[in-house]
Amino acid sequence: MIPRHLCLMGVSGAGKSTVGAMLAARLGRPFADADDFHPPANIAKMSAGTPLTDADRIPWLEGIGAYLAGHPGAVVGCSALKRAYRDRLRAACPDLAFLHLTGDPALIAARQASRPGHFMPASLLASQLATLEAPDADEGIIALDIAQPPARIVDAALAALGGS
Repeated sequence: MIPRHLCLMGVSGAGKSTVGAMLAARLGRPFADADDFHPPANIAKMSAGTPLTDADRIPWLEGIGAYLAGHPGAVVGCSALKRAYRDRLRAACPDLAFLHLTGDPALIAARQASRPGHFMPASLLASQLATLEAPDADEGIIALDIAQPPARIVDAALAALGGS
């Protein structure tokens, strides 16, 4: 049975918004993009090319956790780069399952370069990759290769989750 709450995690440009929205549509659940939960100060900081700190991320993560806890089922796209961030989201929503969108940093950089007007500049990719704590086996996180087309990634996610 597919968990009621899913989080597509990964660095900026990995496809969380695209794949997450497609997955949510297939499951008939709402989709929320974690970018929409950032306060203006975080957006300004990232827009200026300054990486967020853990302290910057705490209220953001709390907002995402509250969103998940307030919905009977939902899909979110959230970087969740550190285990502590994932644990904070799990504390708010214990049935939350994670899908890690991962792949070649050059592909991710190319994707970032193709989204003009996004507040997250491609220059922050290196800091995101440095911050990313690869999920440990005990977290039960499903890794999905982003080199595939989004529809195939959704199919792979559903298969890995035990759905169709």
